[in-house]
Order: sequence, then structure tokens, then C-alpha cells
Amino acid sequence: MQLVPRYLVKNRIDIVANLAGFTTEYRPVYKRQVLVYKGIDNVLEFRLLNVDQKPINTQGYIPKFRAYDRNKNLVIEHDGTVLDDGSTATKGLFTVTVTENDLLNLSDEFLNYVVYLVDSDTNERILTYTDTHFGADSILRISSEAFASPKEPKVITTFFDSGLTYVTPAIDADPSLNNNEALHTAAIYTDGYVGTVNVEATLENQISGTTDWATIATVTFTGTEVQPLPINFNGVFSYIRFRTSNNPENISKILVRN
Repeated sequence: MQLVPRYLVKNRIDIVANLAGFTTEYRPVYKRQVLVYKGIDNVLEFRLLNVDQKPINTQGYIPKFRAYDRNKNLVIEHDGTVLDDGSTATKGLFTVTVTENDLLNLSDEFLNYVVYLVDSDTNERILTYTDTHFGADSILRISSEAFASPKEPKVITTFFDSGLTYVTPAIDADPSLNNNEALHTAAIYTDGYVGTVNVEATLENQISGTTDWATIATVTFTGTEVQPLPINFNGVFSYIRFRTSNNPENISKILVRN
């Protein structure tokens, strides 16, 4: 039997605050890359220290956390939660939660983050440092290794006139990724379109002018829709496409995820 240890630990980062105005030592001691994972809430625990490396009482302060992308755009901003209850064990501690939703639209990338304090009485802002060279920003790495993210949907914007109706190009239905309960989802974006949209599928391995297509789902539009209409259907197919009953000029796009 194989024994594989796993560790449940807190992601704690020490930061320095020059609250008393003393000159800090000129040597880096704390700066490290912080790793957060997509698909889950990440709780970061910070400990506030003074120039003597002793925890500082964080009661009376509001911790602020900001993260920026490579273009200096603010992408994450949160207030911290102070854990300091006056005891030795919690002195100087506060947490910041980087939520699953914060990372939802961000790719696996590196962000710069800063932490500062706001005095709850005077509203004075106090910058904290990640090293004693007065470096204020540090690195936050985003990873999707722990939880796989949904793949990007296929986007359809082109229709071909087939006579009385219009059809989209055929797209791969990814049969190798699905089993017999394969779920497909499409969202149809319209602006005043009136008519039907049929979902057609085939089991043939190649597309030609003689390919047999079967209608597996239908969506009806009245022209009053203000939100995209979703449609779900099951099955293992080689290719799928969409057929409209009227001119699709009022259909902006169709998104498909297999």
C-alpha cells in the first residue's frame, strides 16, 4: 500500500509596517510568490510585524488588498478580516479571501499585489512592505492546476443561404471527449429575430454535400427576447450545425460548449 502524505496548512505571508518611523534593516526577508488556485476560494493569512520582527496589534485598522495585472489594471480588491483579539496567538493577524469569482475571468498569469492599512479613526493610509528594502508589491500567481476550468465555447457568426433556410458551418461535436450521456449547451444571441433555429447533428466522419443531418432540438423566437436563449441537448455526434427558418441577420452569434 502506498502512503502519500498531503498537508493542510495556512498560506501565511509576513509583512512589515513602519508605524513608528524607525529605519528598517536593508535586507530582504519575506518576499515570496503567493500561489492561488482557480475554482475555489483562497484564504490568505497575513501577519503584520514591526521593525523588530514582532507582531503589531491590528485592532483599529482596516486591511486593504489590491491586485493588478501586467497593464496596471486593478483586477482584485478586498478588505481584510482582522483576526487579532488581543491574544498572543492572533496578534498581528488578518486574512484576505481571493474568491473563486475573482479568478473566474483571469487566465493563469502573474499579478502584482499590495497591502495597506487604513486607520479606522483618522482614515490615514499606511503602506506595508513585503521586504525590508521597502518593496511594497509582491507576486500573486494564478493557477488552474487544482481545478480544471471550463473550456472556451465555440463561437458561430456565419450563416450560408441554402435556399429556403440558412445554415451555419459544421463544428466538431468532440465525440472523443463525451460518453453516451454527453451534454451539449448552446446560447443563441438575437436582436429581434423571429422564427426557429434547429440544431442538426450527424454521425458521419466527414462533411460533404451528401451528409445526412438529423434535427435534434428546436428553439422558437418571437422577436421579443432581450436575453440569449439557451438550449441543452444530449448525444454523441461527429458534427453539429444550426439551421434558421428565416434570414439570420438579427442573430449576432451562437456559443456552443460540448
